[in-house]
Amino acid sequence: MLLCYKKTPVKINPSFILASVSKNSHCIPTMRTLSTTSAYKPALAGKLYQKQPEVPKLPVPTLEETLPKYLKTLKPLLSQQEYESSKNIVSEFQASEIGQKLQTRLSQRAAEPGRPSWLEEWWNDLAYLGYRDPVVPFVSYFYAHKDDKKLRSQTKRAAAIVHTALKFWTSVVNETLEPETIKNTPLCSNSYQYMFNTCRIPRKPSDYPVQFDPALNPKITVARNGIFYTLPIIVDNKPLSIAEIESQLNHIVAQADGLVAPKIGIFTGDYRDNWTDNRKLLLDASPENKALLTEIESSILLLCLDNTRPLTQNEHSRGCWHGDGFNRFFDKPCQFIVFENGKSGFLGEHSMMDGTPTARLNDYILKETLADDFDTTSLQVRDNLLCPEPLIFKTNTPVIKALNEAANRFNHEIKNQQLSTLTFYGYGKKTISKQFGFSPDAFAQMLIQLGYYKLHGKCVPTYEPAQTRKFARGRTEACRVVSTESYAWVRAMEDSSIPVSKKVELLNNATTAHTKYVSEAANAKGVDRHLLGLKLSVKPDEELPALFKDPAYSNSSTWQISTSNISSEFYTSWGWSEVVPNGYGVAYSVNSDCIQFNITCLKNEYNLNAAALCQAIQDAAIDTRDAIVKNGANSAKSKL
Repeated sequence: MLLCYKKTPVKINPSFILASVSKNSHCIPTMRTLSTTSAYKPALAGKLYQKQPEVPKLPVPTLEETLPKYLKTLKPLLSQQEYESSKNIVSEFQASEIGQKLQTRLSQRAAEPGRPSWLEEWWNDLAYLGYRDPVVPFVSYFYAHKDDKKLRSQTKRAAAIVHTALKFWTSVVNETLEPETIKNTPLCSNSYQYMFNTCRIPRKPSDYPVQFDPALNPKITVARNGIFYTLPIIVDNKPLSIAEIESQLNHIVAQADGLVAPKIGIFTGDYRDNWTDNRKLLLDASPENKALLTEIESSILLLCLDNTRPLTQNEHSRGCWHGDGFNRFFDKPCQFIVFENGKSGFLGEHSMMDGTPTARLNDYILKETLADDFDTTSLQVRDNLLCPEPLIFKTNTPVIKALNEAANRFNHEIKNQQLSTLTFYGYGKKTISKQFGFSPDAFAQMLIQLGYYKLHGKCVPTYEPAQTRKFARGRTEACRVVSTESYAWVRAMEDSSIPVSKKVELLNNATTAHTKYVSEAANAKGVDRHLLGLKLSVKPDEELPALFKDPAYSNSSTWQISTSNISSEFYTSWGWSEVVPNGYGVAYSVNSDCIQFNITCLKNEYNLNAAALCQAIQDAAIDTRDAIVKNGANSAKSKL
């Protein structure tokens, strides 16, 4: 369910905003002004969306394309007997009447007029909106920013980040932001409409997003000490300057630190069904609470001013990932976190947007604010600015009880999470591509495979997302990392009897195979989304085909290693959680002169160890470099 009804194009610029908001907009909005926060739909006609007509629909691969590829991905994961059994099942499905019927149904769904993507509704619900565990730690992702040596004050750096983020917001709402392309191929811009002035709303059995008119909601939400404030960005027909934002944030910190009030943000870190029930409790406790929730939900973004001072990289990462759970509203798509020592980061709610648009947002902010010539001089602060008032929620005994229970559940989940970070300075993208001659992404993936094999003595199903935004409403396709080539290489690397020349040859085979799969997946020629579409095309009164009952089908897509690559010179770390109880979450960045890894896993009966995997990956990086260097030296000698 998408609450998007408004059809009138809205352009955000100072004159439009100033004409759309009250001259008293620096005061906390009343119920009457809140009634203008209507559901909203962008015009989708500006520069940001100008190439949308060129973006094709997501295609449906043929059975002849998918099924042989699927079998190939099973081979390194199964015994010979298991593989032969799965091979027979796949062959029977391909030749069966039901297999052809499901393919036809899926193709017909894809061809329906007015349906941009055959996958979108299914995927958004199954992967995100219908997911009932807490979004933090299990779904949302974080970026830990590089330090800004010019802006060590919490409120000064926060003001700079907000001011620059609002410039990006304006370009998104005005639809003047340059659309993205890859090799002159346009990417779908649809997800940008869910970046600002939107919120995820809990509901059973599936959540839903709401969008608010940005012209009527030129404000941000600020969180401090678990208390939320609305901070309008326009006062007396003039946007706030960096110095004025800083001044307002100083007022908020001073007031919030001496204030005792219900910290309702912890509700958003709970299981989604619990949050659904507790949201009703909160709304029933007082009619004022709905207006206060709407204030947060309709705001441009959330700024979290934490009262902690993380020092180590692990502390910084954890602060950005989850914090204490109170000083957050986890349902907002964009949350910037700034700590008392000036460190900062970002937390993204994942349901309607993947990481590439928010990475662009954060890179935009950090490229500008970290620049030596970024203007941090203090400007005059108007003396008529009113201190923002806190959003104080009315509670009763059931709400207080629910808050305590939600906090206990949140703390239990966070306590069970391991997180460890690694920055390997031995080499980076320049060396991997120019000196070693490998794809940086494929190379990093092989390091993860070798590290896991060193630690656990086996290879397990591994996921890497390939973005499919070259198609309308495209999100991701799964790249199955483990291949016969990668498996041969990791075993060879741990076998001292195999010459380095052979090891480097096998590494070349493994990275080539991986790059090929990623390219195919980005062109919607992967395995997993097509098989999912076929499975979902089975009618309720039809028997599920043997293909989907085969243990190999579920086991091969149970991602015991879930990976993703967002490479940016502006982050010290980024990441999210594992996706299965017996698995690791491995976020990595291949930067110019280093490779960063953030590894998460649970503390449970599977005895996984995030710190140990970091060490194993570092050992893998050293061993791989040594093999390449030694092979190069041997090759040079042979030419003498």
